[in-house]
Amino acid sequence: MDSIAQRIPIAGTYNFRDVGGYPADGGATRPGKLFRADALGRLGEAGREGMRELGIRIVIDLRDDFEVQALPDDLDGLDVEVLHLPVFEGSGASASTVGATIVHLYDKIVFQHTDVIVRALREIADTGDEPVVVHCTAGKDRTGIVIALALLAVGVDRETVVDDYAVTEGNLQGPWLEGMLELVRGYGVEVTPDLRVILGGSPREALETVIDHIEQRYGSVREYLLAAGLDELELAKLCSVLVQPS
Repeated sequence: MDSIAQRIPIAGTYNFRDVGGYPADGGATRPGKLFRADALGRLGEAGREGMRELGIRIVIDLRDDFEVQALPDDLDGLDVEVLHLPVFEGSGASASTVGATIVHLYDKIVFQHTDVIVRALREIADTGDEPVVVHCTAGKDRTGIVIALALLAVGVDRETVVDDYAVTEGNLQGPWLEGMLELVRGYGVEVTPDLRVILGGSPREALETVIDHIEQRYGSVREYLLAAGLDELELAKLCSVLVQPS
């Protein structure tokens, strides 16, 4: 796990990371290019300065409208373009679904929101040299799936992708998770062990299982993305944007 992206201390965030430096097809993912994060609603001036220092120019927000209204991104004064691509499953609103498990949520994201996944990867491929951050509320489920599929599409090996995903849980432990549990209790929802995992967990087997489901249906993540509407040229562009040749 030593080489897996560790948290960048951007004020107001808990799970802000750079997914550069992972071995990929023909090289390694570019440092300072693709970032993943939790909500950006409490950045304050210190957090915005951190974003400026990273040179971030594009923000892809996967939260639903309710979440965006509840905690708008705190980006005033930053020269950024915001793309809002809402995915309901995986949000706090759907997390209280009785009997839902994290794998159910991931299957829904992957098989029912393919249009959003395709659009997000297409947008990343179109960013050229400009640094981009993908985020949701926790930077775990929706962000985790989009980042995992982007990395797998450019040849990062599965174990590294799962390792990257699994780091999130440790970042969310403590104040972030306690605050989220308090919020959920405020809505009268009982906090079960499953709900704790849905809100703050990133168990390796959850991502492993959804990758297995994709491979069982399509043969590979690449074939899944082609079936979902990306073409070979777009996948090549994604690779050229994200991978630094060795």
